[in-house]
Amino acid sequence: MLHLRVIVPVELSDMVVDLLSGDPAVTHVVVLPAAAKIPPGDVVLCDVVREGADRVLVALRKLGVDRSGAIAVENVDAVLSTAAERADLAAPGLGTDAVVWDEVARKTGEETRLSATYLLLITLATAIAGIGVLLDQPILIVGAMVVGPEFGPLAALSVALVRWRIAIIRQSAAALVTGFLVAMTATVLSTWALTAAGLVNRQTLLVERPMTDFIWRPDALSWVVGFLAGIAGILSVTSNKSGSLVGVLISVTTVPAAANVAVALAYDVPNEAAGSALQLLINLAAIVLAGVLTLSIQRVWWARAAARRGTPPADGLTSG
Repeated sequence: MLHLRVIVPVELSDMVVDLLSGDPAVTHVVVLPAAAKIPPGDVVLCDVVREGADRVLVALRKLGVDRSGAIAVENVDAVLSTAAERADLAAPGLGTDAVVWDEVARKTGEETRLSATYLLLITLATAIAGIGVLLDQPILIVGAMVVGPEFGPLAALSVALVRWRIAIIRQSAAALVTGFLVAMTATVLSTWALTAAGLVNRQTLLVERPMTDFIWRPDALSWVVGFLAGIAGILSVTSNKSGSLVGVLISVTTVPAAANVAVALAYDVPNEAAGSALQLLINLAAIVLAGVLTLSIQRVWWARAAARRGTPPADGLTSG
């Protein structure tokens, strides 16, 4: 269940209260007249089951509440209420499967910002993976996969493609391209530094590496794994189950492939650099395609679920 805190201008207050009170997915409606100061207006509090939250948020945005007031959304871990149970029964589907599109858009939209933290994390992850490639150590590769933040922009790109938000598409692509270029450049330099220190050498890359050579030898399964991981990743985001995302990060060889490109370029091994670059592109494309298809299927499924229950479907993907 979600808790909504809505600041609404006085002239819209009755409309908002009627909207919330008349929706079967909403309960625990509380009105605090003139309680808000910035922006000024009434404060309306309510709880809404996840299955009906998207419809409610879209309706509030159509009234312009997000522009003239504010809408805050919080997750509620536990609610002990008969009224809440009735609201849950009245809403279509299950809360664990529900998708709140505004929540997804906000969550993934934050991942498109090219922040210093993002660049540092992807650089550190790629550098760790570069050492893992040279030492043929899968533990380091797995660690780098977990550290890497690249799934955020990939998820944002998938959402933006479905919603067709050009600005977010550009920001996501810029975050991915810039992040990987910075990370690979830093890994080339770190590889040269490790070589100068006598810790690794070109032969370290050229010897047999049975535990990590899959990184630069893509095949059909590379696409399959990337596609399946993309589905799982998007589901973990839309269902608000962030714990599942760790498993997704471990299964995708984006950062390791970028690291192998950097190390191969540092030692002038073009065949490995080309193979790793292809692996990187395959995984990125598979994840984005899987994300777009998953979001599209979820959109259609929830629209049909709402139609079966006789409730008006909310097109959260095309709002705002």
